[in-house]
Amino acid sequence: MNPSMRERLLAAATELFYAQGLRAVSADRIIERVGTTKVTFYRHFRTKDDLIVAYLEHSAALDRQAVERAVAGADGDVDAALRLIGEEIGRTVCGPGFRGCAFLNAAAEYPDPDSPVRGVVDAHRAWYRKTYDRLLAPLGLPDQATATEALLLLRDGAMIAGYLGEPSGTADAFLRGCRGVIHGGGR
Repeated sequence: MNPSMRERLLAAATELFYAQGLRAVSADRIIERVGTTKVTFYRHFRTKDDLIVAYLEHSAALDRQAVERAVAGADGDVDAALRLIGEEIGRTVCGPGFRGCAFLNAAAEYPDPDSPVRGVVDAHRAWYRKTYDRLLAPLGLPDQATATEALLLLRDGAMIAGYLGEPSGTADAFLRGCRGVIHGGGR
């Protein structure tokens, strides 16, 4: 089945935005890549920012599916869930063309907290907080809110370290950090 024009535009944008940056890639470049017209582009996306939002929402959906699979695969075992999440992070950062976290990159390019792009970034981070909070709840940590924030920070750090450093040890470092947070009671 042939992808729809919207899917083709989104696929081209995903490749170009991630590889080169949101602001560096023009709508004209995406239009040229897909081989369509401006009228067709703007029929599907009113603005380039609307396309960026769609790109980030699509990326968020894929990221969330991977984390939910890890949590479900751990069958209630928090350590196993964090290990599986770490393994997913490890696969991501060791993948070809990895350029860091799409959401951290987007936040850097769109610093205005009222931007629709930042809205998607903030929603994804809120989803991570909720997911980590739900994951940690059965442990009864004395300061679960701090532990949840620490796990989010570790995830962010793992994505940055995977891009800037040696990605092969990222999964293990993420898990060690998570265990340290948990065994420290979240403090």
